[in-house]
Amino acid sequence: MESVSAAVIVAIDGPSGTGKSSTSRAVAAKLGLSYLDTGAQYRAITWWMLGQSVDVNDPQAVAALAGRPAIVSGTDPSAPTITVDGQDASGPIRTQEVTSAVSAVSAVPEVRARITELQRRIAAEASYGIVVEGRDIGTTVLPDADLKVFLTASPEARASRRGGELKARAGSGTVDLAATRAALVQRDAADSSRKASPLKRAEDAVEVDTTELSLEQVIECVVTLVENTVAEKAQRTPS
Repeated sequence: MESVSAAVIVAIDGPSGTGKSSTSRAVAAKLGLSYLDTGAQYRAITWWMLGQSVDVNDPQAVAALAGRPAIVSGTDPSAPTITVDGQDASGPIRTQEVTSAVSAVSAVPEVRARITELQRRIAAEASYGIVVEGRDIGTTVLPDADLKVFLTASPEARASRRGGELKARAGSGTVDLAATRAALVQRDAADSSRKASPLKRAEDAVEVDTTELSLEQVIECVVTLVENTVAEKAQRTPS
């Protein structure tokens, strides 16, 4: 494992299926940094809302309970964890029920304010630096991040990757790629059009199109960007 010589905050944004999670975890592990999957936090609060029989399509009902669940994220890239009220939620938050509801819950301003505060605290406490992945990290959560990366890919490539993930998770069977693509496009539209912290590229983010790249190539690209950022940061810091 390599390691960077100074603490660095890396924001990696982009829609689903661009290789964002795999890249972020691998980069953090390779450089000895902490890792935070912010999408898991929104999934966690969505899972909790569903468990409490809250109407996730009622913003007022969701807002009223946004501060209730205790969400704790482990930041070890080799084994990231997430608990809700002390219960392991890493499996339950990946169900289709949660996937279908997370955009509605995450669009509620009170939910975003609560989770954003949590994310900023985690980043501030990462003494060796951290890679934070999500949809509004570079624009809203950590606008002063040392490096901002925005991953993109064609809808077809994203659907193929997400289909592979779903098939691997299920262990067998086939995946309807057309339906998967449609679901991704629908979520993109919901996340990009919400009033609170929409999905978009920060003006100073480095955009990386992963459509024709292997995961290893994307990881190496981002590792190089981080290393260059750390070197530039060290040059600016008085000795």
